[in-house]
Amino acid sequence: MVKLSNGASRIYGEAAFEVLAKAQELERQGKDILHFEIGEPDMETPENVARAGIQAIKDKKTHYVPSIGLLELRKAVQDEVEKTRGYRPDLEQIIIIPGLKPGIFFSMLATVNPGDEVIYQDPGYPTYGSVSSFLGAKGVLVPLLEENEFRMNPDDIKERITEKTKLMVVNSPQNPTGSVMTKSELDDVAELAEEHDIFVVSDEIYSKMTYDTVHYTPTARDEAKERTVLLDGFSKYYAMTGWRLGYVIAPSKLAERLQDFLVSAVSCTAAFTQWAGVEALTGDQSFIPDMMARFKEKRDRIVKGLNSIPQFSCQAPKGAFYAFPNIKKTGMTSQECADHLLYKAGVATLPGTAFGPYGEGYIRFSYATTLDNIDAAVEQIKRSFE
Repeated sequence: MVKLSNGASRIYGEAAFEVLAKAQELERQGKDILHFEIGEPDMETPENVARAGIQAIKDKKTHYVPSIGLLELRKAVQDEVEKTRGYRPDLEQIIIIPGLKPGIFFSMLATVNPGDEVIYQDPGYPTYGSVSSFLGAKGVLVPLLEENEFRMNPDDIKERITEKTKLMVVNSPQNPTGSVMTKSELDDVAELAEEHDIFVVSDEIYSKMTYDTVHYTPTARDEAKERTVLLDGFSKYYAMTGWRLGYVIAPSKLAERLQDFLVSAVSCTAAFTQWAGVEALTGDQSFIPDMMARFKEKRDRIVKGLNSIPQFSCQAPKGAFYAFPNIKKTGMTSQECADHLLYKAGVATLPGTAFGPYGEGYIRFSYATTLDNIDAAVEQIKRSFE
């Protein structure tokens, strides 16, 4: 039998979709399941954005476009970054991509060699470790500690930098903990990268999703012109997960390579999706504050509810839409607790270890659901421990 590549055996998927499959199987058996496993807004794409995409299709904007992205969308991104990050990138730094994940993959593919070391948060988004493993790099984990509100500590990064360190990945607001790093912490990250000549990939897909705090970026130090890469997209705060649309801001030489990766892998991002993106960035923005007001209500409700469960304790997240309660009082592992909640309480969640070994003792709830579902889940969990 013909063997697959070594790299194919090193890449791995996401637990969220595995748990979803288990939950759906239980539903097919007639059981009611409350879903808290998938990280997707429970709102629909804003009507004006959807109409723009539909109109683009009607206008026959369904053909190839430049791999780097539509000029109109890149200009809109240029304005957006200036408004939200305080610097104006050059147009040649801006690349439109089909979702944020290709930005992670291609940025790492263009900068990391086998044997290099990649520093990233743990617990953290699984793609960082998966791509590092695929590339034959060593993943160097920085633990996110509950006593530090799950923020990545620059001192912990500094301790882990070696001559082999090539790249740091930063995610703030963060999945799965909902933590938000401070400006001084992110400034320290950028300074460490400059001091040790390291690339920084900053995953900012939740940049507009903060509660009572401000989002900052480590890319402001060099304006993404030397060693930092900004990744953002439309999936979360415009409720456009299925549209597959994101963007990269990168140093111009790196941007050239990323454009070639796009050509080889996907040719270009769908044209009508990009026209919807233009409307998202330049049209009515009231959807976002309305959405975040609802998410804040849901956050407060689920944190209060989880803290009413004797076996759980939960900090209020500062961003995104994830709660990450401590479940150590259950006496179970994270996986055992997640299975207990699914099969005994009818509540689908993710074990903290789905995001790395330092997630042990925690589980993740995506509270992108209704208040009624949150209340029902809390009561079902309580009963499951009686």
